[in-house]
Amino acid sequence: MTAVATLTPQLVEDFRQDGFVVVPDLLAPDELARYGRAVDAAVARRSAHDTRPLVQKSRYEQSFVQCQNLWEDSPDVRPLTFHARLGETAARLLGVGAVRLWHDQALYKESGGRETDPHQDHPYWPIVETDTITAWIPFGGSTLAGGAMGYLPGSHRRGLREFVDIFTGPAPADGGHDPLARPELAGLAPVWVEVPPGAVAFHHGLTFHLARPNSTGTVRRVHTVIYFADGSTRGEGRFPHPAVERAGIPVGAVIASDVTPLAWPRPDGDLPDPPGQPPA
Repeated sequence: MTAVATLTPQLVEDFRQDGFVVVPDLLAPDELARYGRAVDAAVARRSAHDTRPLVQKSRYEQSFVQCQNLWEDSPDVRPLTFHARLGETAARLLGVGAVRLWHDQALYKESGGRETDPHQDHPYWPIVETDTITAWIPFGGSTLAGGAMGYLPGSHRRGLREFVDIFTGPAPADGGHDPLARPELAGLAPVWVEVPPGAVAFHHGLTFHLARPNSTGTVRRVHTVIYFADGSTRGEGRFPHPAVERAGIPVGAVIASDVTPLAWPRPDGDLPDPPGQPPA
């Protein structure tokens, strides 16, 4: 299979050193428009019941509207989640031969939405190995004013695997725990990254990251796809996680099921069936 042309050896090295990278031109303009419409429709359908204004939502909900596993009930989103260029890029950045889907999710930061608090992703997931990576796809690009991401370069290599309660705990600005104040992260400051349309930002599951508030008048429309190396095993985890619970994957077993299907490599045009749906 031909390698992604825009993923240069320097970008791979940058990812391994910094724990994040922006890969240009992974999605063509027509793809970006088509998939953006599909995710917009899926988010609107999933969130139609919630008519609360932003001020009435929880602190976590004010950071973004979150809709997980859209690939399962939104057929038009499925080709994006299993897009071969995304999966191949993720695998090559991790340096592994195959990756599976952990889950996808839309993260739509509303106009006036607050910052996303600093955290690592991997500690939320019961995966023993740490070959995990997220593709962050902003349909309209991302700007500093609109909620761009910031990454602590090299933080994935500092030996930390810290659960941060961004769901119910107080924000660092309100006196809550600030993981960025840990001595292991001394000397590191967030690098704020604007992503142009068509490019995709990737970050390692152990890279500390955060996002700015959205001070613009439009929604920051982002779809993310989380991958893990094929052959990874289930760990204990802090909480039950549907990615393994739904398939009954026991602790210590290899994580492989129709809930977490192979994302790359796959035959051209082949898309997995959602869990519980019989093959056509």
